Amino acid sequence: MFELRSSWVWDFWFADDGDRYHLFFLKASRALQDPDRRHWRASVGHATSTDLRTWEEHADALVPADGPAFDDLATWTGSVVRDDAGLWHMFYTGVDREGKGLVQRIGSATSPDLFTWTRTDLVLEADSAHYEKLTQASWPDEAWRDPWVTRSADGTGWDMLITARATAGDPDQRGVVGHAFSPDLVHWEIRSPLSGPGNGFGQLEVLQTEVIDEQTVLLFSCLGSELSVERQARQDRGGIWAVNAPSALGPFDISEAYLVADQSLYVGRLIQNRVGRWQMLAFENTDEAGAFVGRITDPQPVSFRDGKLTLTGAHDPQLEVRHYVDVD
Repeated sequence: MFELRSSWVWDFWFADDGDRYHLFFLKASRALQDPDRRHWRASVGHATSTDLRTWEEHADALVPADGPAFDDLATWTGSVVRDDAGLWHMFYTGVDREGKGLVQRIGSATSPDLFTWTRTDLVLEADSAHYEKLTQASWPDEAWRDPWVTRSADGTGWDMLITARATAGDPDQRGVVGHAFSPDLVHWEIRSPLSGPGNGFGQLEVLQTEVIDEQTVLLFSCLGSELSVERQARQDRGGIWAVNAPSALGPFDISEAYLVADQSLYVGRLIQNRVGRWQMLAFENTDEAGAFVGRITDPQPVSFRDGKLTLTGAHDPQLEVRHYVDVD
């Protein structure tokens, strides 16, 4: 388990250099006292591990930029990929002071070694031709975040999946899988969403696609408070969700989504260990009393059972072994 004494830890993503796993995570000081304030103080931390269990923390990867900038208030969730020349690219979410944190945009930074990061000029905004903007006033903020970047299946470029909202439909059911394409990780074309609205989700947070047991699966998270009125009325629970798909670009039928873990855990991330077995980590969101926790779990094995992605290690005694290294 990864936990810091001085900071809350929540959303996270990985890079694997072949020797070590690199964990990038959102963090904010516990001196804020109220964990709900953490979103506006978030920076991107960094830790490494050889086994996904015992972690060494390093200097932060990114902190809010000097203003004015699209990310001068907080830096939020992203993903990391490596180009053919060996340069690492981090795509991440930023919010700014001018917009009072309500308008989300996507930027990037590059690194030769995963430790020192240099921001690029990229600022990718939601396109009103396909995606809801803040001016529509149907949601508290302009959702355009959590970029998940992968190499395109045909090898012609890179695809980015984005937490976004459609321009029409019931406000509490506009959550969609946003999409952008790039031939070179520098120039991006915003494309139409890969799922439709009307499936019971206000937003689909922290997207990830993987192929497990020969089945493509999309993982996302949604809190119970952000489910549609209809889903809440039938007592659907929030948490980590999955939906099976025909390919990494869907199309994704979000109406077929099923719950993998309730919202005591949030932001599930899939990663393969050194023997090729798929694992899921998540951050501990709430305790039994409903209080925010803010730490990252040990890995739990996953596989497909009866056609659904399932946590299969709930009773593995190794999961009781928890470690962290805090260098604060």
